[in-house]
Amino acid sequence: LSETIMSSNVARNSYKLFVGNLPWTISSKELKSYFSRFGHVANAEVVFDKQLGLSKYYGFVIFSQRDAFNSASNQNTHFLEGRVLNVQRA
Repeated sequence: LSETIMSSNVARNSYKLFVGNLPWTISSKELKSYFSRFGHVANAEVVFDKQLGLSKYYGFVIFSQRDAFNSASNQNTHFLEGRVLNVQRA
């Protein structure tokens, strides 16, 4: 059982994207919603300053499937609320 869990975590982490230049108004839910157009998003998280409670303007998206990950990472430009996102494989 533990071997199965370990291998699934390794696989999931390999489908991780860094997303920078996020608008300050974007939540983790909206980030997940945007990237869901490429396929199933296992997790999406906007990084916040814990003391101030404000967005740090970047986050991470983890896809459950390679095809979705590749589609998202191969798209030239991502727009969210009028901003061009900086999307890179993490």
